Amino acid sequence: MKLTLIGAGPGDPDLITLKGIKALQKARVVLYDSLAHPSLLDYCPEDCVKILVGKRFGKTSCGQDDINDLIVEKARQYGEVVRLKGGDSFIFGRGYEEILFAAEHGIESEVIPGISSSYAAPALAGIPLTSRGMSESFWVITGTTKHHELSKDVQLAAQSTATVVILMGLHKLQEIVSIYSQLGKFDESISIIQNGTLENQKVVTGKIGNIVPLSQVSEMASPAIIVIGKVAALPDLSYGKVRELMQDSQSVNGLAN
Repeated sequence: MKLTLIGAGPGDPDLITLKGIKALQKARVVLYDSLAHPSLLDYCPEDCVKILVGKRFGKTSCGQDDINDLIVEKARQYGEVVRLKGGDSFIFGRGYEEILFAAEHGIESEVIPGISSSYAAPALAGIPLTSRGMSESFWVITGTTKHHELSKDVQLAAQSTATVVILMGLHKLQEIVSIYSQLGKFDESISIIQNGTLENQKVVTGKIGNIVPLSQVSEMASPAIIVIGKVAALPDLSYGKVRELMQDSQSVNGLAN
């Protein structure tokens, strides 16, 4: 018996890996998430059993225990089961939990990594998470822990100069803004990317001090990614302004050294 975890990529169906496509073409049963583009199922054989087990914030969905049980049930029934998960299975995808559960029931696993929305969505919105002279590192943080709270790592990340990427955190935007505001970072650039990599992608860019009303006026909704840091403003800046920001950052780094 075998479980194959496939990372479906960030949304655009063209961004799945070739290895992922090859696995879908041989699939007998697929358990797929809501964030996996539905057209990816077209790669499956006609007689493949396709079961939606997606989870979305604020909506009734299949629980993780139910998904685990389905993995075991279908693996025993068909000898193998494919699990198609949005983004990458090991980045807030609970993929490792599913592998452990499968192993406890004598099921071997194969992992086919996927392109993560954490960096792909910003990239296709014109935002580099790192850029020489502006950002030397980035944090990727979940906006919702298993206790449905904002990760405490946001408080730590906000104190750094790194680019901060928050997944599944739009409903915590006011709380995120409060953390940055308490640090006096009202002018820190922030972008919200809704439906990243898809044709209906929408981006709103502002400052910590005004992003809440901007997001409300723009009717931003999940799924969305939040990017905070100097690089978040790059798509809206002229070439001259970008050079000025880079020079300012280099000067600060020079003083620090």
